[in-house]
Amino acid sequence: MMPPSPSEFSGLDCLSTGALVLDADDRILYVNPAAETLLGVSGALLVGDAADHVFERSPELRAAIRTARSEQEIVIEYELEVAVSSHPPIRLGCSISPLDTPLHAVLIEMRAVDPHLRIARLEQARLQQEANRDLLRNLAHEIKNPLGGIRGAAQLLEYELPRESLREYTQVIIKESDRLQSLMERLLTPHRTPRFGAVNIHEVLERVRSLILAETPSVALRRDYDVSLPEIRADAEQLIQATLNIARNAVQAMHGQGEIVFRTRVARQITLESRRYRLGLRVEIIDNGPGIPEEIREQIFYPLVSGREGGSGLGLAVAQTLVAQNHGTIDCEIRPGHTVFSIFLPLPI
Repeated sequence: MMPPSPSEFSGLDCLSTGALVLDADDRILYVNPAAETLLGVSGALLVGDAADHVFERSPELRAAIRTARSEQEIVIEYELEVAVSSHPPIRLGCSISPLDTPLHAVLIEMRAVDPHLRIARLEQARLQQEANRDLLRNLAHEIKNPLGGIRGAAQLLEYELPRESLREYTQVIIKESDRLQSLMERLLTPHRTPRFGAVNIHEVLERVRSLILAETPSVALRRDYDVSLPEIRADAEQLIQATLNIARNAVQAMHGQGEIVFRTRVARQITLESRRYRLGLRVEIIDNGPGIPEEIREQIFYPLVSGREGGSGLGLAVAQTLVAQNHGTIDCEIRPGHTVFSIFLPLPI
């Protein structure tokens, strides 16, 4: 059977969304002009090449294509990372549809993800998470008092026990009570009223950098600052704690070996707390660690969710709360070997 002519797909040329057609062997048959613009690659270079090769750095897209083929149904991904050849990855919404003609072909439609809508979704998620944190704070208040009573009773009991060997059990009660008490305190502490003042974001990052290097000198920590950024109005201590929590998470994910980059840039036309800002500040904490397990990526800012054995799951939740108190938000982009946490804050007009 002769392969279909590109003219058979000419009706897709006028689409504003990117469109690619794959044949039964997952080779690219057709690329429309909108897809060329989105991907930054000429269609002539892509046609005839295998999708697995073209999208070698896009495992989520390849998995979606396989699912659409195996299930013979449309697969919609509202946001995934797509990278072609040596070009930097971009965030796209994709739908993958099996076609009847040509036989066993697949149509991939792509559209750019609006970063402002993405931030708005993050803001909505933050509000939901804040409601969950309110519930946890109320529970923490209820737990603290009886926990103190349990610890006190264990201490009194320890004094009355006749044998030293029996005191091992009361020590377990006391130590576990102290551990839970510490957890309750961490759930309750990030909610003091911010003390706003003029803050140089690079002084914040340099403070965090010195703390991280003192704790883990084996980590390489590189700076990439836009030194022209003006001061912002924020609570410096809260931003230090938020950034430190994120950086420590990165260090723990890399087991103390790897590189972290602190990057600052201007963000233009951003929406924070349902308010539009012409200019904003973007702080990126980038690490080359293994990333975050896929099964918890949507919940990483929820309290008590951790991808690390023995982790409390409070570091990122506290960081998000502190940034929100400074009228900002946190975004996260994750792929193996490249995890980026971005803090967005308003800049003075």
